Amino acid sequence: MKQNQLLWWSFVVSLGGFLFGFETAVISGCERAIQQQWSLSEGMIGQIVAVSLYGTVIGALFGGIPSDRIGRKKTLFWIAILYSVSAVGTALSPDIWSLMLFRFIGGLAVGASSVVAPMYISEIAPTTKRGRLTAMFQFNLVFGILMAYYSNYLIGSAENEGWRWMLGMLIPPAVLFTLLVPFVPESPRWLIVNKKQVEKARKTLAIINPLTADAEIEAIRDAKPETTSPWSAFFSGKYNFPILLAFLIAFFNQVSGINAVIYYAPRIFSMTGMGDSTALLSTAGIGLINLVFTMLGLALIDKMGRRFLMYVGSIGYIVSLASIALAFFTHSEGGMIVPILLFVFIASHAIGQGAVIWVFISEIFPNHVRALGQSFGCSTHWVMAAIVSGTFPWFAKNFGGGPVFAFFAVMMLFQLLFVWRIMPETKGVSLEELERRLTRASSE
Repeated sequence: MKQNQLLWWSFVVSLGGFLFGFETAVISGCERAIQQQWSLSEGMIGQIVAVSLYGTVIGALFGGIPSDRIGRKKTLFWIAILYSVSAVGTALSPDIWSLMLFRFIGGLAVGASSVVAPMYISEIAPTTKRGRLTAMFQFNLVFGILMAYYSNYLIGSAENEGWRWMLGMLIPPAVLFTLLVPFVPESPRWLIVNKKQVEKARKTLAIINPLTADAEIEAIRDAKPETTSPWSAFFSGKYNFPILLAFLIAFFNQVSGINAVIYYAPRIFSMTGMGDSTALLSTAGIGLINLVFTMLGLALIDKMGRRFLMYVGSIGYIVSLASIALAFFTHSEGGMIVPILLFVFIASHAIGQGAVIWVFISEIFPNHVRALGQSFGCSTHWVMAAIVSGTFPWFAKNFGGGPVFAFFAVMMLFQLLFVWRIMPETKGVSLEELERRLTRASSE
């Protein structure tokens, strides 16, 4: 197996995750300055933050269509173009409406990349390394978040239109992604299932591992072929169980409050009495914790399994969120107690949901409907992200931190029940064998 080649392809594609993370987090350092510059209400600034998520929902819903029609590789290239256009446009926006437009375009890229990049990596990765390689997308995602927070801190004040520099920092990695994507091969599974180009797929599989290339091809071809279109197959009822799994893991990911914390971290820290510069520095700390525990999750995901990480993350969620809610209820949020608890919350997310979600969704759907299944799971994730992030400032202002974080804690109790009673383990199982198992579960 040519490890270096496989790692390089996975790294290049996972740059979409870096841009995803950077685009998601960079607005946290800008939103209050933008609000002041244009004298915006709490509701309006919430929509400026959320407009990217509206684009993300659309990108996730429809990102699977071009990936099936023109291929994973070409779709990734156009995603890179969208990232570049958004980065330049947001930095140079002359008014609030153009800023919202270019943030919407960036959202389209984020949504589509959350569908296509993990799917591509899962399709080229060997079974024993699929978790770690696909989780590179999440690693680069949190690295992007960290770099966004850190660059926001270095730029410092977003006043005097310093927020434009914060948003403009996305331009270099977006251009790099655009330049590198053409040098990765097309997904061999897409070539076989969608184009019947077996020999072209064989060349890629032989580079990955020449000893297993023929067996991989036979397994892909022997998986029960669908005679109907992907859309008809997806809604036939045959895949109800993986659809349920994708919905629940994506739903619980967002009702943990993770995107509210990522988008509004400086605002939350300011609620505890921190000054602006301290809040920005503490936000960079969130990015660092996120990165460290994502690396730990990446190291454990193929050894301990997906369910083990979800158990660890769920328990950490419940403890940290309930404690944050209690701190707000008892007005003991001053000092370092809430920042420390937020660090615990981020660590719990990074080692649990953060490490697992994109891997798990990319694994549970068969080759024939994987793009649609990935779109469904990702769009569920982003619909919930838009709802939570778009309403968080209003709820925080009108109800305070206590009820908001208590709600998140209760939702994580239900996630723990999901992991215990419903979620299957996918570690060490080939994509074709998972298809047989989960399809059988749908019919029971």
